[in-house]
Amino acid sequence: MASVTLLVVLIISVTTNKHPGAHAAAAGGFGERPLPAHTVVTALLGAGALVLRRRSPGPVLGATLVLTLAELILGTVSHPPAERHTSMMVMVALALFTVAAATDRATTLRVGTGTLALITVAGMLLGAQPWYASENFGIIAWTALAALAGDAVRHRRAAVDAIRERAERAEATREEEARRRVAEERLRIARELHDVVAHHIALVNVQAGVASHVMDSRPDQAKEALAQVRLASRQALSELQTTVGLLRHRDDPVAPTEPTKGLAVLGDLVDGFTRAGMAVVVERAGADEPPLPSAVDLAAYRVVQEALTNVHKHAGPDAKALVRILRTGRGDGARLEVTVLDDGPGGAPVPAGRAGAGGGHGLTGMRERAAALGGSCETGPLEGGGFRVRVVLPLRSPGGPAVERSGADRGWTLPCV
Repeated sequence: MASVTLLVVLIISVTTNKHPGAHAAAAGGFGERPLPAHTVVTALLGAGALVLRRRSPGPVLGATLVLTLAELILGTVSHPPAERHTSMMVMVALALFTVAAATDRATTLRVGTGTLALITVAGMLLGAQPWYASENFGIIAWTALAALAGDAVRHRRAAVDAIRERAERAEATREEEARRRVAEERLRIARELHDVVAHHIALVNVQAGVASHVMDSRPDQAKEALAQVRLASRQALSELQTTVGLLRHRDDPVAPTEPTKGLAVLGDLVDGFTRAGMAVVVERAGADEPPLPSAVDLAAYRVVQEALTNVHKHAGPDAKALVRILRTGRGDGARLEVTVLDDGPGGAPVPAGRAGAGGGHGLTGMRERAAALGGSCETGPLEGGGFRVRVVLPLRSPGGPAVERSGADRGWTLPCV
């Protein structure tokens, strides 16, 4: 660009305009104006300064202004008034364009105004005469055009950079959201697997122990215990198949499914513990209420499943458990309360898996399920022995209507011994 500008300056320097009244031999044109040595020197210095315009736009603009003023002053000595002109203005315009493209609009306005005032006054006083010659007024157009073009280029670059930044931010946000969803899904599947495996393996362990104990003395009871082992293992495999089926790809064959677990099949869950020798009593209030939201229904079922499994593992097969399920409140305050109590032996240290503050994966899963639905989970030992699990789940789903109570509570008790 600097070499092209140098060539343009030299061409303009040896070209004169045709003036009214001039003779045909001196009508003006290319090569009619002599090229003095000072014009070549100032043009070369200006071109050399323009090489550094991107690195130091302000100093380069100042240097071209000084060289232009020097050329105008020297031109008053080497040329008559009619042949003077501001050929170096091309370099000033290019330097001003670079300043406008590299800085902000306020700086462009200040620098452009100062440059325009200085170079216009100098051109009218030292350039072509008379002062109102068209060459002198052309300086205004050159200066304004250079400043406006540089500002337009700067604005376009800023717009492109903003679009690119938004695209990069959107991509980063999309990847972060995908990672968060993957982590949440992994955690949910881990909870489901723990609930399924812990429950059924505990039953299998107890029934296998019973079968081993009575194998010689009471073979009929041993066969019944082994049948329970087979049933529990089949149910565990079925639930594992359903859970792992969530990890299939869209194009994989669809695996057989079964109804989602919920309080509607709570009786089957209790029957399994009853056959294992544990006494369980279920109390429910509001049996004729509308159906629960699916997420609340599944969470309540898993809470009862995990709590009864812990009772069976830690309180012993002779312990008794009470499951109480209540609906309370109306409107936004409607909620489901699930409480599981047992009468395990008191005075002994609380097992690590049933500690109220910490606990194993089972109690952690309960708290995570309750927190995910905006509820709460309280666990801890009871005075005089036993353990309590109490989970409160709101019946209003995010952005959805609350499940209200339809009338007075109607209590009923289901003993399973």
